[in-house]
Amino acid sequence: MPAVKPAVLAILLAGVGAAIPAAQTAKVWTPDELFRRNIGTREDQDTAFPPHKIIGNLYYVGTRSLASFLVTTPQGHILINSDYERNVPTVRGSIEQLGFKYTDVKIVLGSHAHADHMEGDALVKQHTGATVMAMAEDVPALEKMMPGGKPHPIDKVLHDGDEVKLGGMTLVAHLTPGHTRGCTTWTFREQENGRSYEVLIIGSVGVNPGMKLVNNPDAPQIAEEFNRAFATLRKFRPDVPLGSHPGMYNMAEKYAKVGKGPNPYVDPAGYTAELDIVEGVFRSQLAQQQKQP
Repeated sequence: MPAVKPAVLAILLAGVGAAIPAAQTAKVWTPDELFRRNIGTREDQDTAFPPHKIIGNLYYVGTRSLASFLVTTPQGHILINSDYERNVPTVRGSIEQLGFKYTDVKIVLGSHAHADHMEGDALVKQHTGATVMAMAEDVPALEKMMPGGKPHPIDKVLHDGDEVKLGGMTLVAHLTPGHTRGCTTWTFREQENGRSYEVLIIGSVGVNPGMKLVNNPDAPQIAEEFNRAFATLRKFRPDVPLGSHPGMYNMAEKYAKVGKGPNPYVDPAGYTAELDIVEGVFRSQLAQQQKQP
């Protein structure tokens, strides 16, 4: 083996030395930090983010911290996440700002049975007559979600692997439980510039502050459910990873790059990075709670 010149060796060693601190200083997230990143402030929750095209016939119509997506088709539209009931006028305004008819929303889907994602379902149905669909495991929680005393509409109960079809689009519901019992991740394909892209909207695998992962009376198998969710999500290789909160896929940063080069929402590496963050929080919290009496 030829000898390495001293100058070259110095450069190599310097590179190794630089890499070690970088790995050691990788951020370790806490549940509180992850929650704040996703939820934001009340202002973030209520302020419309500029509605815009993500890819193909998929558009963003949510707020700065609560994601809502519109899938448009010739036979009507699919709305994913109505958000809080107070957000419905904002979502409606974003849909109309894009040039689409709010009353053309035919199907309403959701990420999971928390108010910040699905509380507005009843009002959207009241306005549009849309069919509201939800994962079976989330039905009990949704039935308790009654803003203003309005019963939560559930027109069709979904199960893991079910397909939702409208106007040539097929969305697949994947049960990724833990965050809620029926937390749902959506996958579908979008076409742009002659290419096909796999889109995935993570329901959530976040461990909220105070969430019991051990001896949880309401969800005794919650740790196993989270494990199932991560195992399911790790099987996917989406081109366009999205989530129920914009912070889950760095929307603001990507939106700033729209129209300045390749579509910034095409980000396979970002999907793995987000899973690494949230699974790291889950593993850390589970280990801590398992050590407690």
